[in-house]
Amino acid sequence: MKKARSHLYKIRVLLCGLILTVLLTALSTHVRAQDAAAPQSSVSATVAAPVALTLKRAIELALQNSKDIQVARLQATFADRSAMITKAQFLPNLYAGSGAGFTYGIPETPGGRAPALFSVTYQEEVFNEPLRGLFSVTYQEEVFNEPLRGEAKERQELARSQRILLEDTRNSVIARTAAAYLELVMIRHSLDLLRKEQASADKILEVTQQREKENFELPVEVTRSQLTKARVVQRILQLEGRQDELEVFLRSQTGLAQDTAIEVAPEDLPGEAEQEGANLVAMAMQTNTSLRADEADVRAKEFRLIGEKRGYYPTLEFVGVYSLLGRFNNYDQFFKTFQRNNVNVGVQVQVPIFSAQTKANIALAEINLRIAQTNLANKKTEVSAAVRQKTRRLRERDAAKEVARLELQLAQQDVAVLQSQLDEGKINLREVERSRLAENEKWMLYLDANFQRQQAQLDLLQTAGQLDKVWQ
Repeated sequence: MKKARSHLYKIRVLLCGLILTVLLTALSTHVRAQDAAAPQSSVSATVAAPVALTLKRAIELALQNSKDIQVARLQATFADRSAMITKAQFLPNLYAGSGAGFTYGIPETPGGRAPALFSVTYQEEVFNEPLRGLFSVTYQEEVFNEPLRGEAKERQELARSQRILLEDTRNSVIARTAAAYLELVMIRHSLDLLRKEQASADKILEVTQQREKENFELPVEVTRSQLTKARVVQRILQLEGRQDELEVFLRSQTGLAQDTAIEVAPEDLPGEAEQEGANLVAMAMQTNTSLRADEADVRAKEFRLIGEKRGYYPTLEFVGVYSLLGRFNNYDQFFKTFQRNNVNVGVQVQVPIFSAQTKANIALAEINLRIAQTNLANKKTEVSAAVRQKTRRLRERDAAKEVARLELQLAQQDVAVLQSQLDEGKINLREVERSRLAENEKWMLYLDANFQRQQAQLDLLQTAGQLDKVWQ
């Protein structure tokens, strides 16, 4: 009986030890898993996730975050506020005030008026042609003042011109961002091809060195293979440097953090860009931002000249003054009748008989208008010639792209022929790898031709004033 109990006790002890061992093993495994997961979570927290950008999204972010657009928008707002300064002179001005001072003799203010406890002054220029051409520092409302109205319209046209320049800045941002995006796509594809080319160059060098050891090749062939490999490495380094520059530029334009990785995909310009046709010259005459800015400048100078010519018109001014007088300054002792509340309302008319200033202003406005009209005519000629030239360049780029495509197709067919010959044992591996090198070169030439065509297309659309519309 004692032996059975002792045996049962040993079994229980073994079971408890086994259960404790299993629990400790599971606990240690869980702790190690947590320790291994902690560094991974910290690394994932510190490394920013890559951002996939499409061409349209990159342009949208650039338009939202571009510093150039922000500066141009501030300049347009400044021009609008400047135009309001002249316009404010056609609005009513009402002033009220009071003061105190020592008088000896007849009391009067420095302006020659009676000293008042409280006064309200209202002035309104109803018809004042010469003053409209000047910036008045007096407190009055210009109701009819043609020279000043001409200046106000001139400032409004200049403000409109500044808004047109804001559109030009937007177009420049779109063109730069699109060109950088498309070039980055081309360079990354070229780097993939060059890395494959580097692998082929390694294989060629290895085969050539082996054949040189077997006295089937001269040492010059080994040097030639080494030179080929070195050139590939050099081009890889050059393209990697350019890739870094484009990535920094795109991050700056789109407002992304400097450590954010950018993923791009091969894209072409929107379909509308292919459908503009031969009407680009006519469109450019209507939508080119430089032309529109020059046209606004001509209109501004015309408004100014019209205003200056009307400077010979008479002026009409309404004036009203209310004064509240007091007896403490002995004002009633110098005059027979004293009245506390006084109102003065009147009209002042001035007719210019001879004004040399108006004549000089008209001559200056005429010269400024002629200059603006000449600049506009020259700009129209330049834009028309530029559109035609860039249209021809785009056609040339189309032809160059087609040539590059056919050369690439021919190189691919040569690789297929040599590969079949290698499978039949007619040629060695070096010949096939050399054909692959030639194929990669044709690939890179095709990518460059495609990018040059896209860039020519961007230049043409920007000159024609159609660049902003294709992204809407």
